[in-house]
This record gives sequence, structure tokens and C-alpha cells, in this order.
Amino acid sequence: MTAEPAAAAGAQDGDVLRVEHVSKRFGAVTALTDVNLHLAKGEVLALLGDNGAGKSTLLKILCGFQPPDTGRIVLNGEEVTLKSVDHARELGIDAVYQDLALINQLSVYHNMYLNREKVRWPFLSNRVMRREAREHLEAMGVNIPSVDVQVARLSGGQRQAIAVARSVYSDAKILLLDEPLAAMGVKEAAMILDLVRDLKEHGQVSVIIIAHNYGQVLEVCDRVNLLQQGQITFDKKSSETSVVELTNLVVAEYRAALEARHRSA
Repeated sequence: MTAEPAAAAGAQDGDVLRVEHVSKRFGAVTALTDVNLHLAKGEVLALLGDNGAGKSTLLKILCGFQPPDTGRIVLNGEEVTLKSVDHARELGIDAVYQDLALINQLSVYHNMYLNREKVRWPFLSNRVMRREAREHLEAMGVNIPSVDVQVARLSGGQRQAIAVARSVYSDAKILLLDEPLAAMGVKEAAMILDLVRDLKEHGQVSVIIIAHNYGQVLEVCDRVNLLQQGQITFDKKSSETSVVELTNLVVAEYRAALEARHRSA
């Protein structure tokens, strides 16, 4: 399956996001060659691929951290040039990375309002922020001991949930999750998957999940894209594929790379 038809086959005029012929090089290294991807409103898309496939580079382009060398990004039917991370957030695109960008020494509610604190000059409106943060987390089904507790005292799953909730509360319409289940136990991973399911059920946000664990993401995603050697080579509904099929594709890529290395040796 070639890259463009794979990504374009299910594209609709109502897609909230389209990536068309995007490429990116870093000196002699080509990270992305010709990426075509689309995301529908309220859809959860799994973006899978081996290390070095270009997943992180694509994520950084979509959140405004890096510009593409070629290609275009279409947001709600209009071509956009993402000038910065802040610009992408203004347009409704936000990313949650593995490091989460939370401050461990601050409370949950202060992290929820990080860089957008409510102020009643000359003081912070702590009471308002505390109440609103608690209401928002409860509405999203995020269970934590208290919004007053320091983030450092929460589990990995709880911290991930706080980071996701903060982006949604900031009015993100497209949420990019970078390995949200990495290094998590079964219970914590289930918490994050439940949170993604809730977002999908309410149709609040369209989500792209970058992941390695095929089995976990197939449970919650509507569609799967596989990024190989800088291109989207696979695009199917989750109900039409399996862990076995995805694993076989990656193993085949690995064997082809080994054979190529032996031929050039």
C-alpha cells in the first residue's frame, strides 16, 4: 500500500486536520519523506511505528515546534502555517509529551492553570482556580486525592491524566499524545485509556496517540496509521486490523532492513 492512497482513502471534507505531502530533513538525515494523514472530528487515531520512523518529528510539526520542509497542513478546511507552539495552541492544537511539562512542586490546580493563572490583582485567585480545577477533573472522571496535593505525590497515570485534562480545559480541539502509556502499569494505562474513551464519547476532542503497544491502542482508537521510513504505509480502521497484522508489518520492515544491511556490507 503506497503512502498517499493509504492516508487519503478515507479522507473527508469534514476532517479537522489534513497533512499533505509533508517532508522534513535534518542535514543528511531524512526524517519524513512524504507524509499524508487525516483526522476526523471526534476521531481517535493511533500513529504507530518503530523507533526512528519519524513519529516524534511529525508530532513536533503538528504542534508548531518545527516547520515542515515541504507539504502543507490543513486545519478545518483551511491551509495554515504553524508559526510556534503558542500559535498552534491558539488554533486548538495541543500536545502532551512524555515529560508532561508539569511542575512537581506545585499543586494539581496550580498546574492546571500554569501560564494562564487567574488573577485578582495583585493576588492569585486561588479559590476560583481550585474550585474550577476540581469541577473540571470530576467532569472528566479524573480521580485524584485532592487538587491541593503536589503533583509529585501522584502516580504516573494520574499525572498523565492531569496533563491531558489541562489541555482539554485550555480548549484544545486536537490533542496529540506522545506515548501516553509508556512505562505505566496495567491499572494506570487503563486510567488513561478510559479518559481517551470519555473524550471520544463526548466528541470534545480529536486525538492522535503515538504508541508502541498495539494491543492497548486498538482498544480505544478508531483508526490506525503505521509510519515507516518517513511515510504512512498503512491506514485501516481498528476493527479491520489486528495486533498480529501490525506486528507482521513491522517484522517485515525489520527483516528488509537487515537484508539491505547485509547486501551493503
